[in-house]
Amino acid sequence: QVQLVESGGGLMQAGGSLTLSCAVSGRTLSDLAMGWFRQAPGKKREFVAALKWSGDDTQYGDSVKGRFTVSRDNTKNTVYLHMNSLKPEDTAVYYCAADLVRYSILEDNYEYWGQGTQVTVSS
Repeated sequence: QVQLVESGGGLMQAGGSLTLSCAVSGRTLSDLAMGWFRQAPGKKREFVAALKWSGDDTQYGDSVKGRFTVSRDNTKNTVYLHMNSLKPEDTAVYYCAADLVRYSILEDNYEYWGQGTQVTVSS
């Protein structure tokens, strides 16, 4: 069973930077495609970033491209979402997701999910 635990959320000012962590247990990162999604109040869950199990390919949502970066530390079995130039519209609950089979931008293609961490960006 794969378990994901996000951390690192908080209250930030616009223009600032924040890094979220997703600690993975149950499988190694080389077995998993990883994704980050977010959901703002009253909105659908939105794709943010994805990292292929090989670690050599990434995808980003249009709204975060050029500002957010996904990376991983295999020694810690942890995936990170580095967020720069934060905007108030980045305010959301951020979720880490994983799948053994599919590398995708679609949330339905991820089997495992974390509990989420809140990011709030003030103007």
